[in-house]
Amino acid sequence: MTVIAAKQALLPHGWETDVTVEIGADGVLAAPGGGPADHRVDILLPAPANLHSHAFQRAMAGLTERRGPDASDSFWTWRQLMYRFLDRLTPDDVHAIAAQVQMEMLEAGYAAVGEFHYLHHTPGGAPYDDPAEMSSRICAAAEQTGIGLTLLPVLYQTGGLDGRALGPGQQRFGSGPDLFARLLDAAAGNLAHLPADARAGVAPHSLRAVPARALAEVAGLTDGPVHMHLAEQAAEVSEVLAATGARPVEWVLDNLQLDRRWCLIHCTQMEPHETTVLADTGAVAGLCPVTEASLGDGIFDGHRWLDRGGRIGIGSDSNIRISLSEELRQLEYSQRLRDRARAVLATTERSTARRMYDAMCTGGAQAVARDSGRIEPGAVADLVALDGGHPDLTGRTGDLLLDTWVFARDDRLVRDVWSGGRHVVRNGKHIRRDEIESGFRATMHRLRDAL
Repeated sequence: MTVIAAKQALLPHGWETDVTVEIGADGVLAAPGGGPADHRVDILLPAPANLHSHAFQRAMAGLTERRGPDASDSFWTWRQLMYRFLDRLTPDDVHAIAAQVQMEMLEAGYAAVGEFHYLHHTPGGAPYDDPAEMSSRICAAAEQTGIGLTLLPVLYQTGGLDGRALGPGQQRFGSGPDLFARLLDAAAGNLAHLPADARAGVAPHSLRAVPARALAEVAGLTDGPVHMHLAEQAAEVSEVLAATGARPVEWVLDNLQLDRRWCLIHCTQMEPHETTVLADTGAVAGLCPVTEASLGDGIFDGHRWLDRGGRIGIGSDSNIRISLSEELRQLEYSQRLRDRARAVLATTERSTARRMYDAMCTGGAQAVARDSGRIEPGAVADLVALDGGHPDLTGRTGDLLLDTWVFARDDRLVRDVWSGGRHVVRNGKHIRRDEIESGFRATMHRLRDAL
């Protein structure tokens, strides 16, 4: 057993003082047995999952802030730069970048990640001898960092709803049904070498990239979670409407059996009636506020969704800025700017940060099929401890601690993180930071001229 004594802890029923938590050898929380504390912390929280990541894009951070060749820069011009960049990446590069990403997530307070993994093949599109070669590198990074991994291999078949072939920049993504089935099997084998809390799912990329007939079948390829981009861009809405006669959310509601296994990423282009009906399905809305702001996607209708009982989780998507607190701050501030109001996502019972944090812990755990997001016996031991000694936290308790972290400080308040009981962040630093950062630096040096 590992015993943690916390001055304050956020439990499922609310805040408590002088809490003792025990982690079993299996990485699961156990009922306290009264043993001496191995670790003493100030503030203990359930550590959420980061439900949406494209790890390789981390190496592009800061490289796409100039105008492209078009008069109006957009998601679509950014995407062309991304395609040019990824053609340079080797499997070794992907391992180094993913390890850096996962380390930064852990240091930010996340304990697990859903890796929406679509970079499968060699430049030009030929499969590697092992069709899951790239997936194996994501798994190797997770073994190195200790993060809880839910691997989501991506099915990507077409270049648009008209069924056109993939473009030159998309060749490394594409798989037909047979190749994708082999890739899934091989990826599952790679996961078998990770701790027992690792999970597998599947990710049909989007309505643009997967034909309707395949979308109806893909959820049956696994009993794990199913993730898909949905209603991210106005141009996407127009394309789906022109091709099908329905808006993206309307189409999936009419044609797919959505339930709690599904996580729909972004959903920044929804009408009010779509928001309420989609929330009722039990699917998680996977929000990536920093990336959505970076790409000019739009603003998720958080107030209507949460008031309807909808579930949300948070992801760092492009990983240009990995910060748990900043994702939540961006989410709430986008609501305030749109509505010209304050504390939009708060309730009379829970502060703004508390409501968002509770929601991301619950929804994130559901989205990555991980029995976590809460501090109670039987849950996976995903925990984050904050530094209660910071001057800004002096005399503060309860929800004020979360509000101060999210709206007044940053993730430097994170002191310790346990992922599935693995104590991977200590005193604010990942236990293998130097080794991981060295590998990332070497890769970045080699890629420095990619854009």
